[in-house]
Amino acid sequence: MAGHFLKSQQGQLPPVPKAFRGEPQFSQFMAPVRFEGEITNLEIIGDVPKELSGTFYRVMPEPHFPSFIENDPWFNGDGVVSAFRVKDGYVDFRQKYVRTEKYLREAEARRALLGKYRNRYTDAVEFQVRSTANTNIVYWNGKLLALKEDSPPYAMDPETLETIGLWDFDGQLPSVTFTAHPKFDPVTREMVCFGYEAKGDGTPDVCYYSIDKNGKFIETVWTVCPVVGMIHDFAVTENYVVFPVIPLLCDVERMKKGGEHWQWENGIPMYIGVLPRRGAKGSDVKWFRAPHGFAGHVANAFETPSGEIDLQLANTPQNIFFWWPDKDGVSPRPDEIEVNLLRYVIDPKSDNLDLPLGETLVKEDLEFPRIDDRVCMSKHNIVFFDTMDRSKCDFPFVMSRAGGGHPLYNSLGRFNTTTKEYTKWHAGSRKMVQECIFIPRNEKAPEGDGFVMVLVNNYETMSSELAIIDTKNFEKEVALVKLPMRLRHGLHGNWVDDSDVDGHPGVLPKL
Repeated sequence: MAGHFLKSQQGQLPPVPKAFRGEPQFSQFMAPVRFEGEITNLEIIGDVPKELSGTFYRVMPEPHFPSFIENDPWFNGDGVVSAFRVKDGYVDFRQKYVRTEKYLREAEARRALLGKYRNRYTDAVEFQVRSTANTNIVYWNGKLLALKEDSPPYAMDPETLETIGLWDFDGQLPSVTFTAHPKFDPVTREMVCFGYEAKGDGTPDVCYYSIDKNGKFIETVWTVCPVVGMIHDFAVTENYVVFPVIPLLCDVERMKKGGEHWQWENGIPMYIGVLPRRGAKGSDVKWFRAPHGFAGHVANAFETPSGEIDLQLANTPQNIFFWWPDKDGVSPRPDEIEVNLLRYVIDPKSDNLDLPLGETLVKEDLEFPRIDDRVCMSKHNIVFFDTMDRSKCDFPFVMSRAGGGHPLYNSLGRFNTTTKEYTKWHAGSRKMVQECIFIPRNEKAPEGDGFVMVLVNNYETMSSELAIIDTKNFEKEVALVKLPMRLRHGLHGNWVDDSDVDGHPGVLPKL
């Protein structure tokens, strides 16, 4: 029964560690801080632009208790939501754990109860929903939604960060899973979503759904993926949804034996599913086959005048999630992995499902591409992303303090896909950056004109900073907001502007 401890084969309960092990992913900068509270009037070097009025929300995995699983990946931590409230040149900070079922039951037991990442067969108790709500945080219809792709969202109050509860959209959610990367249509104001392993662990089912601005589900399509693989991000155009599949595969029998949910599979292509966005049936999907590779985060996709899909994403032939190796236990060293920005051009009407390797747009180690969301689902020119420049980094110093398990980037890149102009901002020789966000200067500003905001890991002070860069002078920040504490490496976040009617920017004005 739920709530009862599960016995191991020896009849013993899982151990109760009372301190975090010295594993890299839980030490140095990655050591859990477990802070909840608020700090007003953060220290500011420089000037926060007066045009900025809104809140930057981001989420990070931060375990509330030490795990009884040895070498638990950092992805398995409890979701902690940070809110940077920016107004009138000042910045206030608030942070709170998402009160998931896992968090509440572990708090009551004063110990970790969740087992391996996405493996319920290794838990100390039965959970109804295993979500850690630790991957993304988005604003929708007056609520924050804390997301993890193995479960429904958790709703939170955007002001207090109090948890409202598990959110199924008033009973409309058809899938047991919900993407960590919903897309927001600036024209129709829809939130476009999907779930994979949509009928439960190890199922190949993918469920696509779209929710109108009033919260009503207007499209629901069930289809089947060729493999039970990870679909972390996806893309949406005016007429299509696109699902890049990462060759990390799930095997329930392996999980039942105490193994990992994910295992890297070298022998399969990178499948890319293309489904009509409106009025489709599951059989309408086409699963294109691209060369084997890790389909990282999507920058954007749009339809060309000839009707093809231009898909731009971070991509590498290597296994970025090296802590989940292949069947032989082989995975690359983190410093061997290089991710580039690639473009795939796909003809959705073609019967030839084999794709060549995409065109490399930026050949430099990078990730977390972001665009001006006012051009989401239509042609974009500007892409911002994290990148690594070792020539500008005191790498031995940083590595001695970084902790492990997350990618290391020390710069932000801005790339114009039309002119090929490429400019950079460097955080500093002993600093690393997390995912950046872009904020338009105002609703009428041209594409890419505004501010980039990014959380910085300062390994000299072992504390965090929020850098704000004006895109008119991209190489130097205009403000550095200092926190008197350290925020572990997070995953994703988003800006909610006070001027936006529903928390999301509108369409880029026509010139």
